Amino acid sequence: MRDVLGRKQRINNTDWIDAMNKIGQIVSEKELNQLVEKTLKEIKKKTKGKKAAYAWSGGKGSLVLGELCQRAGIMPCVLVVCDLEYKSFIEWVELHKPPELSVINTGQDINWLVSHSNMLFPQDSKCAAKWFHIVQHRGQEKYYKEQNIDMLLLGRRRADGNYVGRGDNIYTNAQGITRYSPLSDWTHEQILAYIHYHELELPPIYGWKNGYLCGTHPWAARQWTGSVENAWSEIYGIDAEIVSDAAAHFQSARDFLDTVQ
Repeated sequence: MRDVLGRKQRINNTDWIDAMNKIGQIVSEKELNQLVEKTLKEIKKKTKGKKAAYAWSGGKGSLVLGELCQRAGIMPCVLVVCDLEYKSFIEWVELHKPPELSVINTGQDINWLVSHSNMLFPQDSKCAAKWFHIVQHRGQEKYYKEQNIDMLLLGRRRADGNYVGRGDNIYTNAQGITRYSPLSDWTHEQILAYIHYHELELPPIYGWKNGYLCGTHPWAARQWTGSVENAWSEIYGIDAEIVSDAAAHFQSARDFLDTVQ
């Protein structure tokens, strides 16, 4: 395998697309199969005797995680959303969701966003992390406790700069939630290779501007825009209705609409 992408923070969207287009030349199917078998053995070993489930976001990593978990006999899973999702993404989820998916909605809507306007279009990693905490983490915790599970598997990877625990890629937080990241050492190329060889369908987000950088996210949490004006422009190109509805609440959305009408 050739490592052509490196750390996520240094990769532009074009690099992702180029790598995906030639992934068969970068990672062989034999190499991928060996990695898959190794990962499956680890998942089965570390979840043996435990009530386990996995987090599914529809993103590229979670698609791979979902397939491996199902092959390892782990079927329950959770998707955490709020009321600020793209309509086309939710439609895609309905068509491609795993068979035992539970959906947790943490309830953030346009009125919540008005009262937390500092959360609109994060321009730094700290604000982006807050989105992940108030949506994904809270929803996962709710699911974990309601279902009384012992371990939640995540698609987190070190190549994305994510914390995955020490040594065994398992950690338990102060709330008693145990998370395990079996794909922690998978490279970007290996994730893309699994998607390629297994012909997985990605959500529409990856076809949008900076789709590989943004990944799955509520529209209000869209990153990598450079400015609020650019963010409204990008979202307008995805779903103009979102901007029209937001204009009733945000002057910046009204200002953008004035430039296109």
